[in-house]
Amino acid sequence: MTNVSLPPIGIDRLLTIMAALRDPKTGCPWDIEQSFATIAPYTLEEAHEVADAIERQAWDELKGELGDLLFQTVYHAQMANEAGHFSFADVVTAISDKMISRHPHVFGDQSRDKTAEQQTRDWEATKAAERGTARTLDGVALALPALTRAVKLQNRAARVGFDWPSTDGVLDKLVEEAREVVEARDTLTHHELTEEIGDLLFVMANLARHLQVDPEAALRQASQKFIRRFARIEDWLAETGKTPTDSDLAEMDDLWNRAKAEEKHRLRGGDLS
Repeated sequence: MTNVSLPPIGIDRLLTIMAALRDPKTGCPWDIEQSFATIAPYTLEEAHEVADAIERQAWDELKGELGDLLFQTVYHAQMANEAGHFSFADVVTAISDKMISRHPHVFGDQSRDKTAEQQTRDWEATKAAERGTARTLDGVALALPALTRAVKLQNRAARVGFDWPSTDGVLDKLVEEAREVVEARDTLTHHELTEEIGDLLFVMANLARHLQVDPEAALRQASQKFIRRFARIEDWLAETGKTPTDSDLAEMDDLWNRAKAEEKHRLRGGDLS
């Protein structure tokens, strides 16, 4: 056991803890063995847990989740420092410089008299200038959730004029893609069918974008609704001494419709007692 002198508070305390965990002689064996590749999945997981706490408005949990996410940044910065790439201070400097550069209406001489929409366009124009001669769709992270990445790609294309002018075109394309899946489901190879389903999901993401709906949030809400309603099915089956495996589709479908009606009645403020 070794004694590590820790600063009492602040980011320096966390940086010292991280350095101690990675110390090749006295650190934690598990932490010492990690690399950027092995830690990256945890980084994504922590980001999703932050989003989950926000969606549930679990503010007490959010403090801890933000700390977990901050620790991921510190972890990557420590490994980068060990490899001679950059330090945590370099990370802070880079994001600070970027925020100053992208907010000339706050840190420069540009007028603040702009709409949020205009500020978004200016932000994207600055990002495009930073990318220089890169192609329009370059730089959209591969590790993003697929629906989120689809929307980001579509937004990039829309900024250069490659977009449907209204939802009418998107809906027509949605019907077309759905019809192609139905027509080809029995004749396509699995690879081809996967491609067709991907096309259909891509158009769904585009429709959500046009309607200003976050498809990731919409799908999460739908999943939670499915969990709630299926739990009611299990509750009602349990009242008769049954489980879903003892039931059949017809019975569970009837119970699903009952759960759906119950939920709608509750949302309307009805008395279910």
